[in-house]
Amino acid sequence: MKKIVILSTLAGLLLTPTYLTAQKQWHIDENKKKKSETTAPPAEKKPEQQIKDYSKVITKDAISDDGLFTVHKVDKKYFFEIPNTLLNKDMLLVSRLSKLPSNLGGGYVNAGSETNEQLIVWERFQDKILIKVKSYNAVANDSLPISISVKSNNYEPTLFAFDIVAFSKDSLNTVIDVTKFYSSDVKAISGISASMRESYKVKGLDDSRSFINSMRSYPMNIEVIQDFTYNASKPPVLQDSETISIQMNQSMILLPEKLMQPRLADDRVGFFTMSQYDYNSEELKSDNKTYIRRWRLEPKDPAAYARGELVEPIKPIVYYIDPATPEKLRKYIKQGIEEWQKPFETAGFKNAIIAKDPPTKEEDPDFSPEDMRYSVVRYVASTTRNAVGPSVSDPRTGEIIESDIIWYHNHLRSYRNRYLLETGAANPSARTLNTSEEEMGEMMRFVIAHEVGHALGFPHNMGASNSYDVEQYRDANFTQKNGIAASLMDYARYNYIAQPGDKDVRFIRQMGPYDHYAVNWGYRVIPGAVSPESEVATLDKWILEKAGDPIYKYGKQSSSFDPSSQTEDIGNSSMKASSYGLKNLQYVGAHLAEWTSDKTNNYEDLSELYDEFLGVWSRYVGHVVTNVGGVFENSKKPNQAGAVYTVVPKSQQIEAMTWLQQNAFASPTWLVDMKTLRNIDYAGYTERFRNLQTRHLNSVLSFDRLGRLMDAAVQGDDNYKAINMLVDMRKGIWKEASARTNVTIYRRNLQRAYIERMAYLMEEEMKQSRSESFYNVSQSDVRALVRGELKALKSQLTMANNPNLNTETRYHFEDCIARIALILDPK
Repeated sequence: MKKIVILSTLAGLLLTPTYLTAQKQWHIDENKKKKSETTAPPAEKKPEQQIKDYSKVITKDAISDDGLFTVHKVDKKYFFEIPNTLLNKDMLLVSRLSKLPSNLGGGYVNAGSETNEQLIVWERFQDKILIKVKSYNAVANDSLPISISVKSNNYEPTLFAFDIVAFSKDSLNTVIDVTKFYSSDVKAISGISASMRESYKVKGLDDSRSFINSMRSYPMNIEVIQDFTYNASKPPVLQDSETISIQMNQSMILLPEKLMQPRLADDRVGFFTMSQYDYNSEELKSDNKTYIRRWRLEPKDPAAYARGELVEPIKPIVYYIDPATPEKLRKYIKQGIEEWQKPFETAGFKNAIIAKDPPTKEEDPDFSPEDMRYSVVRYVASTTRNAVGPSVSDPRTGEIIESDIIWYHNHLRSYRNRYLLETGAANPSARTLNTSEEEMGEMMRFVIAHEVGHALGFPHNMGASNSYDVEQYRDANFTQKNGIAASLMDYARYNYIAQPGDKDVRFIRQMGPYDHYAVNWGYRVIPGAVSPESEVATLDKWILEKAGDPIYKYGKQSSSFDPSSQTEDIGNSSMKASSYGLKNLQYVGAHLAEWTSDKTNNYEDLSELYDEFLGVWSRYVGHVVTNVGGVFENSKKPNQAGAVYTVVPKSQQIEAMTWLQQNAFASPTWLVDMKTLRNIDYAGYTERFRNLQTRHLNSVLSFDRLGRLMDAAVQGDDNYKAINMLVDMRKGIWKEASARTNVTIYRRNLQRAYIERMAYLMEEEMKQSRSESFYNVSQSDVRALVRGELKALKSQLTMANNPNLNTETRYHFEDCIARIALILDPK
């Protein structure tokens, strides 16, 4: 086999001691005289390139650290002593920011943020050691002839080349100088991305202010800390310094020799995934195999596990609390981590995930959140309001190796604000800027649990909240038992449907039945299954047992066209849910000053909350918009009845259009509260509302939505069509023209926005996007339909002349007629 040949050759090279190299050189020198004068003599190696005696490189003054490799520091140089047995072994090189200036990357980059992740091997080539970046995107068994072609057509890049400077005395280890690699600006492991280099005008690394801080070797990993300072014309902070200083952590971890058995992904259950082209297939093409990302959980007692007993895993998932975490918050973070213990029990594992306090210096002097051996919930001092749950996985199998949950300090403020705005009407305890510690802790607990869910392999399930009926959100017994979504992985944060007078309902999310189902599907060990393919029948059976039950449906976040899979919504009817939401929001708006500025005697919180108040209104409207031109997506296999994609019923789309005309495109003046606005801004009152309305008007009148409506027309006459939508839009937006009544300033702004949007549809081309279907606009019906609607509107406005109209309305209609004329005949 080719692999064996390569390894044998390497073994021979690795056993070449220093004196053999010297003999070879002497032999060359002796034969120089026999060479013809026309033959150039071989170039002699420079002294610094020669392989030296071990003791001359690793001197008695060396400070050494044993581990995966032995790391030596001699004066200002760092050396790796690599066991030859670890050459050609798969390792993961993970680059993270350890310290950074504020606002680097716009606030969403923080201490602990991963900047790159690469699978590497250390490989010998002649008298050099290379770092090769390896890919598992294409695979083939070494025993098959095609493996030769797979390797040839997927040649790995060389990240860095090191001269061999010495061999250990027993010739079993190879010594290289890694100082230059870790003290240079190597782009592949840098914390300054290409976009940052451009934005901050980075000129380059300043060697005089950059250095290796430390190198530590552990049994399975090596951790390197670099302090780098860059010259930059426009740094994110302290611009006069023209400097960006960062601290990087480079982690290199040996990947498991024994591979975890991968599990094949299925679109019907939500998991983060990785894909490979498998050339082992005997089909007429390579198989594109997609595996889920998950931790390796194996039962300590396989026999008891197979009998259905709860069994502890050989290696549980352990998360440590960041030492920087405030003491009062630690218990909520621990609770959030261990919320997943119950779902793992559904999968047969007891104590599968554990939260621990950070060890003291006495318990573990080497503990560091950057160390790849530890998964940590990082607490970041940042004004950013967010939390994230990234993880590092083995690209060979999808096994999650390590994860750091990131919690930003200011994130709880966002939850306090939304708690007040979305539940304050029905929930007296939310009507304050000083939400109780217990309630804030409950919110934090489930935000942490949500992010841990990501780190366990679960993406957002935006269909989980659609499985509950809108009216059930007003039921105390139902909400206390089931929460507000069937999965914690939905963006269903609060119960904004419950109305004043609804007693004892639950307002905050919690773990749901889908979470138990997904953990069981992804993590339960299937006894007797010896390959990913041998698991498929059982995995299919589990899915089919739940098929048709909306509680167990996975709704993709990418399904922007599916009204049943939306972010931040709850309930199975957008129109009903948003009506309840707006009713509550109107109550909150009327009391906003009372709950904020009247208590604090300043307008800072009122201003912040009012902006978010408008954002909440916009979200509720956006949920309804998705129903127009909507398509339901239900992932299925051919052995299941029904289509994967079905058009939203015509009646539901008409209901959505009617709702939008009444609630979004009318003039709800309660949103433009002069009592509030006069105290937080001197102008821009109408502009705030125009901007909100126009956003949703443009969304309805989008190329993508029109394309879906035109596709619906060919599927049956009983579907809502593009012409239906455009006529309904015109009649609703321009109802004053039909009635020959005056138009308010808000509606005049909206009507002009309508004309501008129709001009856009007439003149622009569709830009291809991952989130939108693409079609040729010019050769479609779009231009004809828009032209027809503009002509109809022009006639309607011409006939709307009424001496009783006020001057603003008359001028407005005349202006609109002129604008339409220019669109229809630009010349």
